[in-house]
Amino acid sequence: MAKTETPETRNWSFHIDVEQLGWLTIDRPDAPVNTLSREAIAELESLIERIEDLIAGGELAGVILLSGKESGFIAGADISEFDAMADFSVLPDALRRAHALFQRIENLKVPVVAGIHGFCLGGGLELALACHYRIAIANDKTRIGFPEVNLGIFPGFGGTGRSIRQAGPVDAMQIMLTGRMLRAGQARGMGLVDKLVRHRDMLRWEARKAVLQKRRSRRASLVKRVMAMGPLRGYVASKMRDEAGKKARPEHYPAPYALIDLFEKHGDEPGAMIAGEVDAFVPLMGSPTATNLRRVFFLSEGLKKQGVKGARFARVHVVGAGVMGGDIAAWCALRGMAVTLQDLDMERIKPALDRAKGLFKKRLKKKHEVNAAMLRLEADPAGKGVARADVVIEAVVENLEIKRKIFAGVEEKLKAGAILATNTSSIELERIAEGLKDPSRLIGLHFFNPVAQLPLVEVIRSTFNSDEQIAMGAAFALAIGKSPVVVKSAPGFLVNRVLMPYMLGAVERVERGESKELIDAAAVAFGMPMGPIELMDTVGLDVGQSVATELGHAVPEDSRFARLVAAGKLGRKSGEGFYKWEKGKAQKGEAPAHADLAGLGRELVKPLVDTTAVVVAEGVVASADLADIGVILGTGFAPFLGGPMKARADDRA
Repeated sequence: MAKTETPETRNWSFHIDVEQLGWLTIDRPDAPVNTLSREAIAELESLIERIEDLIAGGELAGVILLSGKESGFIAGADISEFDAMADFSVLPDALRRAHALFQRIENLKVPVVAGIHGFCLGGGLELALACHYRIAIANDKTRIGFPEVNLGIFPGFGGTGRSIRQAGPVDAMQIMLTGRMLRAGQARGMGLVDKLVRHRDMLRWEARKAVLQKRRSRRASLVKRVMAMGPLRGYVASKMRDEAGKKARPEHYPAPYALIDLFEKHGDEPGAMIAGEVDAFVPLMGSPTATNLRRVFFLSEGLKKQGVKGARFARVHVVGAGVMGGDIAAWCALRGMAVTLQDLDMERIKPALDRAKGLFKKRLKKKHEVNAAMLRLEADPAGKGVARADVVIEAVVENLEIKRKIFAGVEEKLKAGAILATNTSSIELERIAEGLKDPSRLIGLHFFNPVAQLPLVEVIRSTFNSDEQIAMGAAFALAIGKSPVVVKSAPGFLVNRVLMPYMLGAVERVERGESKELIDAAAVAFGMPMGPIELMDTVGLDVGQSVATELGHAVPEDSRFARLVAAGKLGRKSGEGFYKWEKGKAQKGEAPAHADLAGLGRELVKPLVDTTAVVVAEGVVASADLADIGVILGTGFAPFLGGPMKARADDRA
């Protein structure tokens, strides 16, 4: 007989069936997703002790680990506990305790099988890797990976060594360094998953067979493992540092480099790499980068709590098939909505459809999925889709009279309850809504270019709008996978208001003869994703000039900026602006040397930071926190600094 009874637990259930199979299920109470909190880990320790006793008594043939949540397996460690765990006096023991627990699971004398559906991320994947065999559902909801790098850390529950053991050093390090989430088939191809099933109701049956047949996961082949052996490991580590350097500087994001150092030291020995996690992980957890990235994570998650619960949007109508309108339409179709796209004629709509097909091919891969997305996107020169649409978005040029004319024609066709929105980038909604019979219906949904990459949508509130209308706008943004930030209708709103002084200040420097390459390199050295001159080219010089004028920033007629616009050299979209563009990339010369590149970048970014403080003081956004997350999502402002308001406060501290 076993020495102990099954312990009472809040987060887990455990029972043994007639075949002596132990079914261990995680289902955190009062939580939409499973996470490995300290309580959940402590309970798992007590359950594993019970399981060890049952095995010793010959009462257990195997263990099957499942999730009771619809949302998925385990989404990782409980990030809400991270600040407390950043304490150097607490963290090392907590990591060693988790290591010991996961090793006990791996050492169990009976098969342990993990059945995965939905999200299996971070600590959840580390727990699955400690099991002997892994089965996953091969559908679009399954996502497997290590997103820790996005929080300024790397896997710390043994995932470094175990993922290398299963997938080989190159594939495992790649997913840890990028935070990329894998589909089930990709994870199976790498060796992180052993078996795929089509439906969730097949997981239990397949897991049962795996236990009874005593299946064990195959480890990475010698061909893969050789890349971590001898002198090759140093070469591979050097290549990894070069790749990491193209995306992030070590002083900004130390985690990838710390992981590469750990790999270079122990990459050929999984056990040593797991043990080495503790010393490498602890300094990262309490670093300013990780602290700020956790803050950004919680601010971003907070945006998902907006909107109207249960709101449904099936049909979208977009007026304007230019770059912004066409790309908004394509994105909505990609997200599963039926979309009608209106412009003056098919000649203007066709380029948008071609771009959409390119997006669908890139994102969807499978031909039948691409074709289905194209069927959801319909050219509609006559505007017949307005009457059926749940959301109508105007995305034409920044011209007040043209916008008013469009809305006058749309308002009378609009169905009851439909959202009426403008994608204006700078004009106050009250001015656009003046001619409407019901000006309260018009809200702003301001997307950013490129639509497929930038997650922010500014939901713009005029003095006419109700809370419910704005909540519906936020709900729509969430429905298409965007992050809504509510802003007051004021010239430039949030993002363009703070971007313009920054970009125009940089343009003025170029006008005075300073190197555009140096200016862009300095901004990147500070932590921006691209420099302000390249950004102006990406936005479009005509758009930049229009927004600048709308915000009261003069663009002198004799300036290089104005001459480029007059010549039709509008940046990326025309092939030339401040830079020449080839295959979507700016062709840059060498930047001259500078003694303090990051210092120059800080100087360049100061107008953006100062203007953000003004916008907060004016109440354009409800809080400094919302300003920070809005500017990060809308401009790429250095996330490791926590946002412009956080950076400003830190500078003053």
